[in-house]
Amino acid sequence: MDVARHVVVNEGGALGLLRGISPTLLREIPGNAVMFGVYELLKTLMAKSQGLPDTSGLGTLSLGTAGAVGGAAFWLVMYPADVIKSKIQIDNVHRPIYKGIVDCAIKVHASEGMAGLYRGFAPCIARSFPANAASFLVYELVSGFLNGRSKY
Repeated sequence: MDVARHVVVNEGGALGLLRGISPTLLREIPGNAVMFGVYELLKTLMAKSQGLPDTSGLGTLSLGTAGAVGGAAFWLVMYPADVIKSKIQIDNVHRPIYKGIVDCAIKVHASEGMAGLYRGFAPCIARSFPANAASFLVYELVSGFLNGRSKY
């Protein structure tokens, strides 16, 4: 609550709490479409390659792999949007460097090149594989359990 109070008092009032929401949505909406699309595509391809009639018979390794690759696809495509979001969120409210999303992208690219839009990508992608493998695997296991189709 101290952080929220600080933002409201010192960084733009209640609207300061929403700072960076536009670039966040521009990252999350297409990024999740990519992630879930890749995840479902890989599940379908793995089920076919294993001779299964549908994806419900996939094992934990297949589900975890599909989740890991789906999550990595999210970051591969959307990481520049995440960098832009982060730069806008930490920009000085009273003397901003960036006028908006496009201005931020142009300035980062001009000063740092494409590498600037992928700064920090390696640890992000390294974290992404196990985190998304676990997330999707747990989702599938809990979903199967709740729907009475659990193998475990």
